[in-house]
Amino acid sequence: MTLSTIVILVILISVLLYVVSIYNQLVTLKNRFENAFAQIEVQLKRRYDLIPNLVETAKGYLKHERETLEAVISARNQALSSLQAAAKNPGDAAAVAGLANAEGALASALGKLSVVVEAYPELKASSSMAQVSEELISTENKVAFARQAFNDAVTNYNSYKQSFPPVLLASTFGHAKDASLLEFADSAAIQAAPQVKF
Repeated sequence: MTLSTIVILVILISVLLYVVSIYNQLVTLKNRFENAFAQIEVQLKRRYDLIPNLVETAKGYLKHERETLEAVISARNQALSSLQAAAKNPGDAAAVAGLANAEGALASALGKLSVVVEAYPELKASSSMAQVSEELISTENKVAFARQAFNDAVTNYNSYKQSFPPVLLASTFGHAKDASLLEFADSAAIQAAPQVKF
């Protein structure tokens, strides 16, 4: 072997190893955001399991608010269905958007239930209602942390995939589409500055 052949061989092996490292990094980052979505799924399922308990607890007190309770259960079922669709492919923008919309509808229904509960002091004072509400609030916090971890993982994946030279190889390796962030309807409200009135 001549020196030039050895140099060419070393260059080819180096390029091949670099391409392999790009592929491996894309797979690693995709697995991270899929795992992060799985954590969201766990927390959302926990929340969806708590909602029937909340409705059942409120049902005895809210005999005249049947429509509100049914809206909460309907929104919960739609959100669960959307979660199952998104869990099949957390990188699918339409599935993630569907989940975000369903979560917005559920948040709205729960907000209406909360307003109704305020009108029933004996329900607010119920220890069962307080316990379910506390568990729901705790789960909401866990959902928020899981959602942030997912969005961070998606951002890392998209940033790496869109950078040079991975952008040249990503679609060849099966990573053509960017993953979508999971943004719930409350995103704009969360980012707005709080208004204080005295």
